[in-house]
Amino acid sequence: MKPMVSKMAAFTLVCGLLLSACGGGGGKGETAQGSGGSAAAGDEKTTITWLNILHTASPPTDTVLNKIEEKTGADIKFSWIPDASKEERINTSLASDSLADIVTLTILDNSSVRNALKSGMFWEVESFLDEFPNLAKISQDTRRSASIDGKLYGVPFQKDLARNGVVIRKDWLDKLGLSVPKTTDELMNVAKAFTEQDPDGNGQKDTTGFMDRSDLIYGAFKTLGSYFGTPNNWQVTDDGKMIPEFETEGYVKTMDYMKTLYEKGYINQDFAVTAKTDQQQKFAQGKAGIYVGALFDGKNLLNMAKGVQDNMQLALVNNITSTGNESDRAIWAANNGIGGLLAFPKSEVKDEAELKRVLKFVNDLMDDDVYALMTYGIEGVHYTVDANDAVTITNTDLWQQEVQPFASSRPSETGYKIHDADPLKAEADKLIKENAKYGVLNPAYSLESETYTTQGSELQKIITDATYKYILGKINLDEFKAAVENWKKSGGSKIIEEYEAAYKATQQK
Repeated sequence: MKPMVSKMAAFTLVCGLLLSACGGGGGKGETAQGSGGSAAAGDEKTTITWLNILHTASPPTDTVLNKIEEKTGADIKFSWIPDASKEERINTSLASDSLADIVTLTILDNSSVRNALKSGMFWEVESFLDEFPNLAKISQDTRRSASIDGKLYGVPFQKDLARNGVVIRKDWLDKLGLSVPKTTDELMNVAKAFTEQDPDGNGQKDTTGFMDRSDLIYGAFKTLGSYFGTPNNWQVTDDGKMIPEFETEGYVKTMDYMKTLYEKGYINQDFAVTAKTDQQQKFAQGKAGIYVGALFDGKNLLNMAKGVQDNMQLALVNNITSTGNESDRAIWAANNGIGGLLAFPKSEVKDEAELKRVLKFVNDLMDDDVYALMTYGIEGVHYTVDANDAVTITNTDLWQQEVQPFASSRPSETGYKIHDADPLKAEADKLIKENAKYGVLNPAYSLESETYTTQGSELQKIITDATYKYILGKINLDEFKAAVENWKKSGGSKIIEEYEAAYKATQQK
């Protein structure tokens, strides 16, 4: 296999399957066993090759990368795969065994990825994690959720467990004499008032309550579902039966709630076909006063509103229930807080000594100072920090070019002292941390169902389509239930059966 291309040249899209250029070059064995991120005798660096996903338009320059290398004692050679083509490129790489020391796998429900993990292509790592201080802190819930058939084939990307909530125009609430809602009924009343009572004071009926988008997961629907007690994808009964969320009372109540919003005009009437960018732009333009999604989106919405809605004030809410009882607080946990795996192929990482070398590097990436580099950049160049470890980005353009591409490469995004100085972002971070106490896990996330892996996405379209049709008044409840039966006949029953068997097997271990 060819040696890794240079840091910047690694991104050249014209090289076709650049994945084949990720092979292990010299330098892997240049450190003593277990030395990992620390330079070995003679100041020789360990070489780390990394097949990684790029979520920005272009890869980072070497400015911050050089600092990360200094901190970790590693010569890091990236090959970047654009996020838009990650599935095809990762599948091709797995099929051709053209990998790197570290492979970023974010699509764990992809059948090729799961089959490759189960095939023994990658190292099982759980027995090694406790040898490294940062990796040892990965919780058992996280390890379990990131496992397949009870085996952990990489270091989990640790994301915020439950980041969603409601963002509301506080200035509109104040103008209309309304309090921040704490129940779904109060939220409905706010939506009604924002639609009917001219909250922007322009004398026209040109506002609505909710501004939503075509997304039943990351839009309003799933978060509202948490408030009505809907399970996170699946519910497990005491006797081990698996019930899909759309067969629960909470799911139907959520559909009814959104159906009322739609029929009354308290939500944008085109929500079922609205893209996220359009949703956010319309909110920033003052077209609506309620946004349901990631709480940290509040900062982005406020920034987008500058020069358009300079008087905008936002309230972030994370404690809404349908009952008014604190004991009923719940919020769904996206992917159980797992953003994928940093996996280590045996074709590149030849033995346990090699594995420990790479694990030590990943452990070092989770140090506070390396996290700061990958998140904010270099102090005095990209940001300033105050006595309370609050960061202000001083050169946004430079930060976007030299730092932002690293954000998705951080093995962990939580638990660090350094934080954003923006007060709304700080409030969002506080509420997201609080959400973790009420996060509802998906009990099937780590379970194996061959039918779900191969047909799950296609089958889900049956439910998604029926859910939208019900909300939009095109079908009734009996017709929705008929769609559920169609889902079962088309393979859903097999998914339930396989998940129940897998769950039973985990309980017997």
